[in-house]
Amino acid sequence: MGGIAVCIALLLPPPALLAQDEKPGVAFSTIEPGASLPAGWKNLPVVHGKSITAYTLVRDGHTTVLQADANGSASAMMHEGNIDLLRTPVVAWRWRAEKPIEGADNRVGSKEDSPARLVFFFDGDKSKLSLFDRAKMDLAKHLGGEELPYAMLMYIWSTTAAPGTVIANPRTGRVQMIVVSGLPGDAGQWQSVRRNVVQDYEQVFHEPPGRITAYGLLTDTDNTGTTARAWYGDIQFLPGP
Repeated sequence: MGGIAVCIALLLPPPALLAQDEKPGVAFSTIEPGASLPAGWKNLPVVHGKSITAYTLVRDGHTTVLQADANGSASAMMHEGNIDLLRTPVVAWRWRAEKPIEGADNRVGSKEDSPARLVFFFDGDKSKLSLFDRAKMDLAKHLGGEELPYAMLMYIWSTTAAPGTVIANPRTGRVQMIVVSGLPGDAGQWQSVRRNVVQDYEQVFHEPPGRITAYGLLTDTDNTGTTARAWYGDIQFLPGP
């Protein structure tokens, strides 16, 4: 899953300027089970040629949630950025992972899978990056014709480390992961999570965040070749702290 920032970014169109009163996030609970994916959301492959994770709207009790089924696959449900972090720096969501992914280890590139992730792409001043990082971005732009994100922040369900642990992507420090679920007993249980995106970004990248260009959900098992199922509830962006 090391190429996620490259391939998803190249498949996303340049973000449009949205109306100021447009509400970011998604309310799966207001959609009928079996309906099409919400407007503005796309199932995008992480790497060209990889199998696609299936995302479907299903009934869970008295509400609708998004079910993700990965089978040696990696693709993300993504939406162009439309979040004003000055007004709504906090993200709140629910998710449930059926079970841990056998053999997964988010610290190791060949095992870097997760049953559930919340993903954010950020813009920034690329001139401040290392020559190595800028060279990778220049190559990706040459191959795909689009700019890569300056940085990527993920919240992940992982048994690799305790909640609160920050894990750098094994292939690039421009992708940082914060473990928020995965303790013994978490599997099979709905969990409500609330995070301050601005504070978390500043903690892991040591600078204020730039504009969010895209955000989404990701369930992937392409590295371990296993299966995973997870469910996602509504995602809301709220005032701080």
